[in-house]
Amino acid sequence: MATTETITLGGGCFWCTEAVFKEVRGVLDVESGYANGTVPQPSYEQVCTGGTGCCEVVRLQFDPAQVTLREILEIFFVVHDPTTPNRQGNDVGTQYRSGIYVEREEQAAVARELIAELQAQPGMPPVVTEVLPLASYWPAEDYHQDFFEKNPHQGYCMAVAVPKVAKFRQTFARLAR
Repeated sequence: MATTETITLGGGCFWCTEAVFKEVRGVLDVESGYANGTVPQPSYEQVCTGGTGCCEVVRLQFDPAQVTLREILEIFFVVHDPTTPNRQGNDVGTQYRSGIYVEREEQAAVARELIAELQAQPGMPPVVTEVLPLASYWPAEDYHQDFFEKNPHQGYCMAVAVPKVAKFRQTFARLAR
């Protein structure tokens, strides 16, 4: 049986992030959820208030023999803006912050190394992505799971998720399913 890894990523609305990572070869499971908040088992409505401390995330299980953590994080940094605090496009609030929530220190080291490389690029604004241990995680409600797959013509999906998926396919064709 293959060894798998898990990483939890906050890159704005989980519908869009989930849509991208479902397309990545070697990603075995993608679950939308809420991480690193102070309210146990929060509802979407609670998270939307910004008062739970939760970040909208996707929890990825992947096969590192097919896709490395570094490749996953490279995709993550291309399909969202890691330089806007508590915001992704029109989605504003702490629940939309950029975050990498790790289960092992080795994962944090890979994330910090990649962030340092991004920061070294001329003209790159400060990267605000937090890299923290995964302190808490709760799956989002069932209707959020596979949202883009089930609702590809929904307005938000058309405006935000479709361009992110297209950007992934164009930039990382070698990693697409």
